Amino acid sequence: MDATVEKLKKNKAFSCLECGKCTAVCPISRFNESYSPRRMVAEGLFYGADGLVDDRLLWSCLTCQLCSQRCPVDVRYSEYMRDVRAEAVSLGKMGNPSHGGALHYIMEIATSPKLKQERTEWIESGLRVKKKGEVLYFVGCIPFYQDFFAKDFEFTPVSIARDTVRILNHIGVEPVVLENERCCGHDLYWLGRLTEFDDLGRLNIKAIEQSGAKTVVTACPECALTLKRLYSERLGTASFEVKHISEVVADHIERISFDELERKITFQDPCRLGRYLGVYDEPRNVITAIPGVTFKEMAHSGRGAICCGTTNWMNCDATSKKIQSSRLKEAKAAGAGTLVTACPKCQIHFRCAQYGEEAEDIDIELMDFVNLVASALRK
Repeated sequence: MDATVEKLKKNKAFSCLECGKCTAVCPISRFNESYSPRRMVAEGLFYGADGLVDDRLLWSCLTCQLCSQRCPVDVRYSEYMRDVRAEAVSLGKMGNPSHGGALHYIMEIATSPKLKQERTEWIESGLRVKKKGEVLYFVGCIPFYQDFFAKDFEFTPVSIARDTVRILNHIGVEPVVLENERCCGHDLYWLGRLTEFDDLGRLNIKAIEQSGAKTVVTACPECALTLKRLYSERLGTASFEVKHISEVVADHIERISFDELERKITFQDPCRLGRYLGVYDEPRNVITAIPGVTFKEMAHSGRGAICCGTTNWMNCDATSKKIQSSRLKEAKAAGAGTLVTACPKCQIHFRCAQYGEEAEDIDIELMDFVNLVASALRK
């Protein structure tokens, strides 16, 4: 039997009822009628990997889990996509990487054990960090995003890193920041490049454990999911706890004093933070604790939130832009003046949709969760 068909068993694809609920809620299917999760499962069941590995739509799936959440028989469609992609990768096939595949090359380079980096230039004077300790801030790819996106989108990705440290300092934490930290490997995992993912995981786990960290904090939900669950799934249970910064701030909210901030805010639930990790209330509790903030919920929020439209720096196309534009319109329709994101990629993708776009209906302020919190901290 085809290897991919064998993998269907563990992802429960054989249980598919062909009810179409997955396709009905899929953000890609909404704007691209040729894409259907139900069809992708059916093709795998009847023909194995042979047809799917050559299907360019294989790389379009956002692995956002909205379909699995609605599935009455719990088909693990995102994991099914990962496994089929792994088959494609083994045959030398790949989708259409965005930005010329440069960000993928960075991930590949990071798998080298001999790699030496200078990743801490973003740390400003006044920010307190150290090399060993019980709390570690895992920065992720933000320093690379600074080089790629800061100029074009009038956006400073490293401000997310700086404000994360600023918030931790405010609650009395001086975090460890690794000088030679690598990409967590999240994108490689969902692209089916599992050998490289494992290499990155081992290197990161070793560096974190050598730092003495018992808790790892990240401002990126993809890093949080990877460090907390994906490493454990493939490499065994790690010795440290993992928390997204929204959870940390929510845990210490009684100790934080905010200045008043007059804003009408709505919140973009990142797929990895929400549907994968179940973190919905914490960011909202923090945002609504800021005096002067009026919170506006979007029509699709929480478990029903719509993805930002692109993932893994792959197959970013007209369909992606339609999803992003639709989401920005929804944020404005909610009556918000600011759309707060809690994932660096979400903000990059939304800013990309706004770039060169003259329509006023997607012109809304974008702000990361940590930038919002840091701006409201009482001086």
